[in-house]
Amino acid sequence: MNRAYYSDTIISFLDSPNELIVGTLASANEFALEQTQRDAWTEEISILKEVLKGFNGKIYFEFSIPRMGKRIDVLLLINHIIFVLEFKTQGKEYNSNAIEQVWDYALDLKNFHETSHNKLIVPILIATKAKDSLSVFSLTADEDKIVTPISCSVGQLHNLIIKALEFADGETINHFDWEGGRYSPTPTIIEAALALYKGHSVAEISRKDASANKLNITTNAISDLISYSKQNSRKSICFVTGVPGAGKTLVGLKIATQHNDPSNELHSVFLSGNDPLVKILCAALAMDKYDNDKKKGKKTTRKEALHTVKAFIQNVHHFRDECLKDENRPPIEHVTLFDEAQRAWNIKQTSSFMTRKKNKPDFNRSESEFLISCLNRHEDWAVIVCLVGGGQEINTGEAGINEWIESIIKSYRDWDVYISPNLLDEEYISEKIVKDLQSHSNVFYKPELHLAVSMRSFRAEHVSRFIKNTLDLKVEEAKETLTKIKIKYPIVITRDLDKAKKWLKTKARGSERYGIVVSSQAERLKPLAIDVRSDMDPVNWFLKPKEDVRSSFYLEDVATEFDVQGLELDWVCVTWDADFRYTPNGWIHKSFRGSYWTNIKSEERKNYLKNAYRVLLTRARQGMVIVVPSGDPEDPTRDPAFYNDTYEYLKEIGLPVI
Repeated sequence: MNRAYYSDTIISFLDSPNELIVGTLASANEFALEQTQRDAWTEEISILKEVLKGFNGKIYFEFSIPRMGKRIDVLLLINHIIFVLEFKTQGKEYNSNAIEQVWDYALDLKNFHETSHNKLIVPILIATKAKDSLSVFSLTADEDKIVTPISCSVGQLHNLIIKALEFADGETINHFDWEGGRYSPTPTIIEAALALYKGHSVAEISRKDASANKLNITTNAISDLISYSKQNSRKSICFVTGVPGAGKTLVGLKIATQHNDPSNELHSVFLSGNDPLVKILCAALAMDKYDNDKKKGKKTTRKEALHTVKAFIQNVHHFRDECLKDENRPPIEHVTLFDEAQRAWNIKQTSSFMTRKKNKPDFNRSESEFLISCLNRHEDWAVIVCLVGGGQEINTGEAGINEWIESIIKSYRDWDVYISPNLLDEEYISEKIVKDLQSHSNVFYKPELHLAVSMRSFRAEHVSRFIKNTLDLKVEEAKETLTKIKIKYPIVITRDLDKAKKWLKTKARGSERYGIVVSSQAERLKPLAIDVRSDMDPVNWFLKPKEDVRSSFYLEDVATEFDVQGLELDWVCVTWDADFRYTPNGWIHKSFRGSYWTNIKSEERKNYLKNAYRVLLTRARQGMVIVVPSGDPEDPTRDPAFYNDTYEYLKEIGLPVI
């Protein structure tokens, strides 16, 4: 695949007419070409024809970075170095956002481009009208062969390239081999949604190793199931299981973006009860659609862009309410994908809601049973895809998967049921439901419906297992798993929140996002300026840039398990309160009421709290710091004894202290 609008050897580039190069760039451009872009290319070409005299290598203009949905202005392969050039034509200053941008490009190549992993990468920001000044040339603290971005004037660029080539030795890059390297990104769910909406395939935006290729296998299996159900007039429900971060949501979004034409019978809708996730995805996609339509010369308002996006990504409760208006009319969609299906409400919670909010006092069905009934209104065929996480129920009334299967067995026995053998594990369904399911005649086992490898962290695939071992108090297993992840995925502990904040800022490079997450029950972190009850807008927290006080970067607003479930950050600070305390006899579960901690007695609520910490501890893609406060001997609600055992337990497992 040709990832650049223009590429050639530097020698051929120097000999080619400027007009020919600009013409090649213009013909490859996917958007309406403005004169300002043509002028920028012309200026860049003229500059580089002077700067690159005497060098051998390869030059690429507008080199694609699919994960980010952007293109590198110019990429150079000279001897043993990859130079990433970002031009600010007519620019007189070096904007911090532009520095972040060129750093992001370098990080993307380093982390996700197979033949760039071990190469020295030099990101350079060039302001074409800036005055010459002394450049600082140094390796980053991580020493992963990415140079700290260099701000450079046109007059400095030639000498800077020479200086870089002298900086460190290395084997000359074979550009044929380099171009053949696979681009294997692990995008955030927001990045993935943007890329899929633009028409990229799962293969383009995901890693290429054997485990990660399971995403394609799972996606294809669901597509085949949908086609079979349509062709044979069958109604089917399938359950996609997977570890945290394995890509279940990505699979659902892929199916939804493949079939997002309401005029087509195969039109599908991606539904989630996770309101922050839905709002964030819709806001990001609508913003991207508005910007892209503007580039293409289309007149689309922000409201119209958001309306288009909401046609295939919706809050499940809005879908439910629409189906309540006429209980005989089928929804427009024949295919629905329920993300985090285990969070659907049980009968008690649903009945209570219907009585209080919808004036339906006799409603006696669980949310899952009602949602199945909505698709069952179709006379010919329908497919429900349930995306399921084990140990993910975190709120009162969430029924888990048991309720979906019970509803099928009780009321919809003619439906086909497709499951992976993993669904029979105790973390998903109860022993009774396993027996009931085995008695159902239309059950089909498909191993490809399980995603076993976490893709949230591209640095380590065993993080979710480590967190599970830690929460299950399996000390030796946790220690063993930690040895497999600690080199590539740092996890540290501290008792000082300020140290944790500094650690985050030191680790994050470019626009890598970081933030503080806490349990929704963490009510005694107020002395640390953390108030879980203060309002926080997840859209702003996840999408706003560093200079915005509402963003996660400011480390002022914190997110709870309800805000971050299904989402991720690069670096995370988990601040641990006394609601979930370690003791040699097991975890103690507490809730703060009034002015003191009370015991949580319900096994269901205990499980919710444990799952809340499971969610918090599996949000980071690259590493995390855990803060266990020291407490205050003068504050009975923050007795040091509430925290010390938890801190010592984490130390015993092997987490280093900062």
